[in-house]
Amino acid sequence: MADRMMLLDTASLYFRAFFGVPDSIVSPDGTPVNAVRGLGDMIARLTTDYEATHLVACWDDDWRPAWRVERIPSYKAHRVVEAVPGGVDVEETPPGLVAQIPRIRELLDVLGIAVVGAPQAEADDVIGTLATGAPMPVDIVTGDRDLFQLVDDAAGVRLINTARGMSKLEVVTEATVVGKYGVLPQQYADFATLRGDASDGLPGVAGVGEKTAAGLLQTFGTLDGVLAAAEAGEPGMSAGVRAKLAAAADYLAVAPEVVRVRRELPLGFEPDAAKLRPLDATARERLEQLGAEWNLGGTVGRLEAALDRTA
Repeated sequence: MADRMMLLDTASLYFRAFFGVPDSIVSPDGTPVNAVRGLGDMIARLTTDYEATHLVACWDDDWRPAWRVERIPSYKAHRVVEAVPGGVDVEETPPGLVAQIPRIRELLDVLGIAVVGAPQAEADDVIGTLATGAPMPVDIVTGDRDLFQLVDDAAGVRLINTARGMSKLEVVTEATVVGKYGVLPQQYADFATLRGDASDGLPGVAGVGEKTAAGLLQTFGTLDGVLAAAEAGEPGMSAGVRAKLAAAADYLAVAPEVVRVRRELPLGFEPDAAKLRPLDATARERLEQLGAEWNLGGTVGRLEAALDRTA
C-alpha cells in the first residue's frame, strides 16, 4: 500500500460526532460516550476508505490564539464563555462533550494515534505545517472551509470535506475550490479575508460578497494586487468598490495574517511517528477493556479491523 497521511481536524470531528450520534448512548456509569463512539467510527471508516497509512489527530492547544485576537478582537469572540487573561479562553462546549474529551484522548493513545498540537496555535495551523512539504500525499479531514487554502494538486494535498456529514463526504481538489468559489486554493485566504466569515467573527469588507471578492481576485490575482489596483485607480474596479476597500483599510492591514493558516510551526514531528500499525496484544486487551467499561459496542471491532489492514 502506498504511503498516504491523513490529518484530522479533531475538534471538528468530535463536535460532529457529539451532535450526530444519539446522546442516549452512555457508559455504565452514565457518562455520555456518543462522541467517543462517533469519532472512533469516523477514524475506522476514513482510514479504511481512503487507505491512510499514517494518521495524526491535530489538536487545538489554543482554539483562539491571542496573537489573532490582538489583530481582530472579534475573532471567535461569540464562542467565548470565559475569558482567561494570559491563558486559553474557555470555548462554549456542551457539558456532555466536555466530559468525553479525556476519554477521546485516552482512546487515541491506546490506538497509537499521534496527537499533535502547539502552543498559541490552532489545529488548522498544525495541519498547515504538517501538510506543507509532507513526504507523501495528504488527506485533510475537516468540515472547515478555511482549510481549502491548503489544497494543492501538485503536492498531493486534498481535503475530505465532512460539512454535509459522513454519508456525503466530498473529496476537494483544486477544481472543486474553483467550481465552488471561482478562485484557486492559493487565493482562498485572500478571498475569505475580503468576504469575511461570521462563524469566525471576521467582518470582511462591508458590501463585498463572494461574487465581488472572486471577481477582484480573478482580475488582480491577490489581495495585494487588489489593493494596489484600488490605490492606482486602475480600470476594472468601480469607484464604489474602491471606496469600500478604503473604508476597510484598518481591517485589511491585519486580517490576512489572521485568516492565513500557519505552515511553519516548530513541531519537531517526524512522519514515522504517525504510521498506523496493528495493535499489539497489550493494546488490544486494553482497547477491549475500555470498550466494555465505556459501552463502545461495535466501534472496538471496527477500529481493530482498520488497524489490522495496515499490517
